[in-house]
Amino acid sequence: MSDNLIEENIDGICAFTGHRDMEDIPDERELESLLNKIIEEGTDTFLCGMARGFDLLAAQAVLKIKDGGKNLKLIACVPCPGQERFFNSGDKEQYDYVMSRCDRVIILSGNYFKGCMQMRDRYMVDNSARLIAYCRKEKGGTAYTLKYAEKKGKIIYKI
Repeated sequence: MSDNLIEENIDGICAFTGHRDMEDIPDERELESLLNKIIEEGTDTFLCGMARGFDLLAAQAVLKIKDGGKNLKLIACVPCPGQERFFNSGDKEQYDYVMSRCDRVIILSGNYFKGCMQMRDRYMVDNSARLIAYCRKEKGGTAYTLKYAEKKGKIIYKI
């Protein structure tokens, strides 16, 4: 792990979780509106698991707001090196763009192992006060992360 704890006060931190394959693309205006709402409430740091799909979409929305003049931090929480090696070219391009704009990159494991994605998800929940979730299925990684956040008493926004 390259970093143990993001910071002691997690009140201003929000994480994202969502499906890689999105059946219905979330409304970007709705996502930006939600982001602006929680930014006004004091959130200034966002954790992104850097998976294709919702993670990268949400990260790009944060970057758009940041480019508009807001003082925000975007932190990539990468489960292991090479996470993007199986992405298609469009997803890889998005991944590289978001990575180049992140304020910090945290690599949670030196190599892939079964369960490293869930370890990343728990890390993000444990180090945030809020979670924005795009969840359309009752099983899988996103549902797991959402249930974990609920157990931990996090503030959850479903989109």
